[in-house]
Amino acid sequence: MLRTHDGGSLALLTDLYQLTMAYAHWRTADPEREAVFNLFFREAPFGQDFALACGLADVRDYLADFRFAPDDIDYLRTLTDARGGRLFDSAFLDYLAALRFTGDVEAVPEGTAVFPREPMLRVRAPILQAQLLETALLNLVNFPTLIATKAARMAAAAAGDPVLDFGLRKAHGPQAGVIAARAAYIGGCAGTANVLAGKLYGIPVRGTHAHSWVMAFDDELDAFLRYAEALPDNCIFLVDTYDTRAGVDNAIAAGRQLRERGHEMLGIRLDSGDLGNLAREARAKLDAAGFPDARIAASSSLDEHRIAELKQGGAPIVLWGVGTKLTTGAPDGALDGVYKLGAIRDDAGRWRQCAKRSDTVEKQTLAGSLQVRRFLDGDGRPLADWLYDDEVVGADFLAGRLLAGGEARGLPPAAATRDLLQPLIRAGQPVGAPPDLHAIREHATSECSAFAAVTDYEVALEARLADAQGDT
Repeated sequence: MLRTHDGGSLALLTDLYQLTMAYAHWRTADPEREAVFNLFFREAPFGQDFALACGLADVRDYLADFRFAPDDIDYLRTLTDARGGRLFDSAFLDYLAALRFTGDVEAVPEGTAVFPREPMLRVRAPILQAQLLETALLNLVNFPTLIATKAARMAAAAAGDPVLDFGLRKAHGPQAGVIAARAAYIGGCAGTANVLAGKLYGIPVRGTHAHSWVMAFDDELDAFLRYAEALPDNCIFLVDTYDTRAGVDNAIAAGRQLRERGHEMLGIRLDSGDLGNLAREARAKLDAAGFPDARIAASSSLDEHRIAELKQGGAPIVLWGVGTKLTTGAPDGALDGVYKLGAIRDDAGRWRQCAKRSDTVEKQTLAGSLQVRRFLDGDGRPLADWLYDDEVVGADFLAGRLLAGGEARGLPPAAATRDLLQPLIRAGQPVGAPPDLHAIREHATSECSAFAAVTDYEVALEARLADAQGDT
C-alpha cells in the first residue's frame, strides 16, 4: 500500500466535505445508521463496452488500516469555519481518533470485465464511516481501472506480441507511475521498465539503453560495442540516434563481434521515423546478415491504434514499448467513477432505497444494495448481466434460479451464474489472503478473451430492482 511521505495514516486522503458531512451526521443524526454505497462508473473508457476492475489490493490495505493518527487529529483541530471559529468540536475529533472501519465490503475481483452502472465495490457500514470512504475509494479504484483497461486494449492490438510499460517518466507523479505499472501488468503488459514496481509487485522488469548512451561516445558503433562488453546477453540496440539505417548496420557489426565472443544480439529498437518502412528495411538487413532471430522492438508514442495499424501493415515488429499514452490513460485521462448512496436503514430498521434524480440523465443513479449476476453458457461464455438488490429478491433468485422473463431474454433456465461482487472486508477485517498478481493477470486475460467476440451484451435490471426505481 502506498503511503504518505512519512509513512503515516491515509485517513486524510479525502475531500473536506466528507468530513463536514460526517460531522453533521455525528452532531445532528445517527452516525451508526447502516447504509449501502455503490461504486460504479457511468461510461466505459476509450469508447469500448467494459472496463477491467483494478485497484483492490490498495483498497484492502487502506480499509484494514483505516485510522486517524494523532497528527491527523492535531491538523483537524486547526481548521476553522467562515467566521474563524473551530470547524469541528473536540468531542467529534476524539470520536475520529478512536474510529476504525467496522463495515462490510464486497468487490468485483481485479481483472474482471465490468460494464457501466455495475458496482465494482459495495460498502455496507454505519453511514458516517461509509461516507468518509468515498474520496479515497474512488481515488484507489478509478485510475488503475483506467490503466488496466488501456493496457488490455494495447495487448489486444499487439495480438500476442509482448507489450512493455515504459511510462514512468511521463506518469503524473511517482505513485501514479507505480500504480500504473501494476495495473498495466494486470491488463496484459508483459513487463515494465519501472524498477520500483518490479520490486514491490514482482513484475518482470525490462529495458535497453537510451540515446544518451550513444551520444556519450565518439561514434555509434563504439557505443554499441561498449554496451555489448558490459551486458553481452542483454543487447537490444537503439538504432535511431543519428541515422536509423546506418544504426542498423552498426548494430549488425556489433552483433557479429558479440557472436565471435559466444553471445547473440537480441535485437534492435526503433524510436522514431516511419516505423513500418524502417522495420521492413531493418528486417531485410538483419536476415541478410545472418540474424533472423534478432527481434525488432518499437516505441515512439504508441497506442493501440498505432500498434494495430503497424500490425495490419505487415511491419515485422514483435516487441512494443508503450509509455505516455498508457500511463496517462490517453486520450480519456480519467474514469468517470462515482460512489452513491443506494440504501439506508430507516428509524424502524427497514431498508429505504435511495437514488439520485437529475435533469442530466447520465447522472441519475440506481436505488438499492446492488449485486451483479453474470449468466454463462455451457462453455462458460458470458450471456448477460442482471443487476439485482439482494435485500429484496426472493430465495429462488439467490439460489440461482431465474425469475419470470429470463427465457424471453434468451437466457436458458439452467444457465450457469456467478455473482460478481465477492467479500473483501467483513466487520472491518480482510477476508482471506490477497490473490496472486500473476493469477489476477491471467484472470484479466481470460475475461478479455471471453468478451472479445461478444456484441450487444445485455446489462439488465432484475424485475424487482426495476420496479423499485419508480418508488424512490
